[in-house]
Amino acid sequence: MGIVFKQTSWNIVTISIAILIGGVNTLYFYPEFLKDDYYGLVVFLLATSNLLQPLMSFGAQHTIIKFFSSFNDKKKKDQFLSSVIFLPLFFIIPITFLVVQFHDIIAQFLSVKNPIIESYVWVIFLVSFATSYFEVFYSWSRVQFKSIFGNILKEIYPRISVLFLLVLVSFEVLNKENFVWWLTGLYYLRLILMIVYSFYLYKPVFSITIPDNFKEILSYSFYILLAGSAASFLIDIDKYMIPQKQAISQTAYYAVAVFIATVVEIPGRAMFQILNPLVAKSLNDQNYSELKYLYKKSSENLLLISGLFFLLINLNIDSFYLLLNNQFYSNASLVVLIISSAKLIQMSFGCGPAILATSTFYRITLPFSISMAISVYLLNDYLIDLYGINGAAISTFIVLLIFTILKILYIVFKIKIQPYSLNSLKILFSIFIVYLINYFINLDYNPLLNIFIRSVGITILYLIMIYFFGISQKLKNLLNLKF
Repeated sequence: MGIVFKQTSWNIVTISIAILIGGVNTLYFYPEFLKDDYYGLVVFLLATSNLLQPLMSFGAQHTIIKFFSSFNDKKKKDQFLSSVIFLPLFFIIPITFLVVQFHDIIAQFLSVKNPIIESYVWVIFLVSFATSYFEVFYSWSRVQFKSIFGNILKEIYPRISVLFLLVLVSFEVLNKENFVWWLTGLYYLRLILMIVYSFYLYKPVFSITIPDNFKEILSYSFYILLAGSAASFLIDIDKYMIPQKQAISQTAYYAVAVFIATVVEIPGRAMFQILNPLVAKSLNDQNYSELKYLYKKSSENLLLISGLFFLLINLNIDSFYLLLNNQFYSNASLVVLIISSAKLIQMSFGCGPAILATSTFYRITLPFSISMAISVYLLNDYLIDLYGINGAAISTFIVLLIFTILKILYIVFKIKIQPYSLNSLKILFSIFIVYLINYFINLDYNPLLNIFIRSVGITILYLIMIYFFGISQKLKNLLNLKF
């Protein structure tokens, strides 16, 4: 069994379980027990901490992925890890000072539209610190080609933690006001578990000697820091900006829709955990035939599998929302379609982001990321006022579409490889036909029964289309455990 398929398969299982638990939290427990305002508050705080996280980590997690495989002996690897592990402190220490000195000013600025935010500003910093170092040690384990346990901690653990705390809220053991603080504490428990596991996999001998290429490492970290900050800005700026323009409850509705839509990227999230280190290794070894293979295969397989997820989500969305007790959440159904379409575009890019981030052309990620961040901010500022949360979704789609095309063209220009083939067009056409057929079929049963019947029908029809267009061999390869 190939390492990509093995690790990816386990990661898909992990993420699927996480999505299932997250679905219970997002679709029922959050709205039922925290209500719209506090649910919106949690979304805002976590999204804002994610905006801060790349700055706090100083790109260290990406630096480990890129450089670890380039060192040939343990002594040099130990020197490298000894240096990288302290890089985040260059930003964590001054940020801590600024938060302490200007806490009240920051709190007033963030809570102008929604005063509920004012008491929880420290949560943003504390969660960001915990997630930053978690990502660093997660990368530590990934370069050992051991991604499963870390992925469990990354995907399942936070959702289990939320579920546990929401149950406590439901039994009035814990109140809504303290929910966020308890959740913050559980993020630190996760960090400790990740550190212990990382040292179990690889225990370096720490030294004060820096690697010979430390200047290159520092330069790369700085570039990735800026690029990562811009990328996080793109992902979470909508959840930050909506409460500045709309009632915080709208953030809750948007978050539910985005959660549903991001199911489309489950295969990608699973595959990239192990695929990214392999891409870095292929580049470090200058094995461009292997890189081309990984690029095309990842694009085709992700488009194939994510396409099915796209259909299942969007063609069942009305039934999903009927399961919720709050009718206002269904107003975000268009958000699901727009965001899931954007995610499908991302999945079709395959391991392209890893190629850009770990190649000698990594500096291009900075202007790309900054341009994307500026674009989505300007579009959000305009479109949220016009269309509310739908405007935020439209902004994301436009930016992802345009810049994914530009990134593909850049890789074609620099490395002379591209991710698509005739099979890519066949898969897209299959998705379109299945969507069109099912869109006009109305089922009037219990929502759960509707979802079951429609999902079975969609899956069968999709597989028939794939077989009809001669793409069935790709499925056989997956079933035969080949990648």
